[in-house]
Amino acid sequence: MIRLEHMSKSYGDYPAVIDVSAHILQGEVVGFLGPNGAGKTTTMRVLTGFTPPTEGTAAIAGYDVVSHSLDARRHIGYLPESVLRYMGQLRGMNRKWIDERLPVIIDTVRLGEYRNTLVGKLSKGYRQRVGIAQAIIHEPDVLILDEPTIGIDPIQVVETRSLISELGGDHTLILSSHILPEISAICRRVLVIHEGRIVADDDPENLSDRLQHAERIEVSLHGTESGDAITAIRKLQHVVDVRRDNRPMQDRMAEQGVIALLIDAKPDEGAAEDVARTIVDSGWGLVNLHPLPMTLEEIFLQLTTEEEAKA
Repeated sequence: MIRLEHMSKSYGDYPAVIDVSAHILQGEVVGFLGPNGAGKTTTMRVLTGFTPPTEGTAAIAGYDVVSHSLDARRHIGYLPESVLRYMGQLRGMNRKWIDERLPVIIDTVRLGEYRNTLVGKLSKGYRQRVGIAQAIIHEPDVLILDEPTIGIDPIQVVETRSLISELGGDHTLILSSHILPEISAICRRVLVIHEGRIVADDDPENLSDRLQHAERIEVSLHGTESGDAITAIRKLQHVVDVRRDNRPMQDRMAEQGVIALLIDAKPDEGAAEDVARTIVDSGWGLVNLHPLPMTLEEIFLQLTTEEEAKA
């Protein structure tokens, strides 16, 4: 459905995107992850025909975005980072088609109570919903969303992400974002871009498994002071580090005398079993012990650090 072949884009002497290749199948929901300035928006603009690639090719539904631009665009819905600049673009829809689609789209993006409100009077979050509405009104095969939750309040962020997840069932969807939880919450495949280059293409779970250089264990216990537990566990052969788990979710457990610890250990060395045995042999109560996966933020930092080291 979407095909990038050795695509590069330069602005003068500045290379914004360098030799990017990716194939995205019908129905996939793909996150395009990278920091500001990594090349996400430039890639989105090439895919939507806004700007041509300097080298290589990009195609939507089999149509080259340069040589068959109009055919490619008929298959695309696009939500740009700045919605209102794009709202006036014509979609080539006749009046009958628009009249049939409008009630469906308004219901889809949950704007029923604001259907007679001027866009300029809406909050940023609801304007984003209008932007999504104009992106899907012509029933495109491909939906490209560039930073869809930027600048909106936390409640609207949650609702917009939920809406985007629902749209993924009907569209091939690319979500560009520098917000790591957003990608992991919505997407099942992640393209990581750094300084214009794709440095990883995988699902979040596989990326975590591939890059897991240390085993992280979450353990909860009671019957001792945190300092004593940390000292005892830190002495274990395969343990690298031990620290209090100060995440807000642990506050209630602390009120009940339960200590939560995060333990980094050498992988595949049986550290979890050693930790459990130490707690039990010390006469403490073991409440919970389980491994934690590597977060997407840790994956991203590791990938980009490795890429910089290669360079």
